[in-house]
Amino acid sequence: MHYYKFNIADYRKDTGHLSTIEHGIYRQLIDWYYLDEQPIPEETQVVIRRLRLGSDEVNFLQNVLSDFFVLGKTGYTHKRIEVEIKDYQEQVEKNKNNGKLGGRPKKTQVVMSGLPHESQNNPNHEPLTINHKPKRENATVVACPLDVRDQVWNDWVALRKSKKAPITATVVEGARKEAFKLNWPLDKFLVEWCTRGSQGLKAEWVVKPNPADNVRLTVAPSNEPDPQLLKIIADDKKAVPPSLEVLAKMAELRRKA
Repeated sequence: MHYYKFNIADYRKDTGHLSTIEHGIYRQLIDWYYLDEQPIPEETQVVIRRLRLGSDEVNFLQNVLSDFFVLGKTGYTHKRIEVEIKDYQEQVEKNKNNGKLGGRPKKTQVVMSGLPHESQNNPNHEPLTINHKPKRENATVVACPLDVRDQVWNDWVALRKSKKAPITATVVEGARKEAFKLNWPLDKFLVEWCTRGSQGLKAEWVVKPNPADNVRLTVAPSNEPDPQLLKIIADDKKAVPPSLEVLAKMAELRRKA
């Protein structure tokens, strides 16, 4: 099952207490559950490996499993997902039977999604909504990831637009991979990106800064003595002391003063 409806309002209401990392873990578990159409394995190591979690993130995984899943004989189950998978499988079976009877149902027949013109031969087809017309996908229409704050996302989008750079799912996925190399959440990586104001950002630039970013001194340090100081010392050595006659006249002038 590679498509499912996602209610943003319901999700945010139920997960307001989760941290950014826990959001990411929960969304990956949901996708995994729908894709395999079966519960999450009880073996923690299997889950950790598939989600590519570090040892310091195991507690976050346990929090998510205990909050939203129930451990049973077949693994960790999720009530709502189980219901939707069951409905989906029943619809698939119904579509097979319709195919044997002649294929596509009449246009007046209401199918699972509630749209009268949708074919039952493709139950995973994403339904069109009222405000969604078939057209070429706009490269800048990418939803804010759940593990990124709205303000951070808006700032990053504004930066990309100022650079006339595309905002696509591929770019976001690339940023997530770079963040993973630093063991950072995507939110922190985008904050660093915005702070630098660059068109792109790689993990290696954060670990080892670009030499062009270093502040350079306007005057290079030197161990050589100041030439002007050397000239003063030399002139002082060449100076001739005043004669006794000059010194006597100077003393007389001081007395008269």
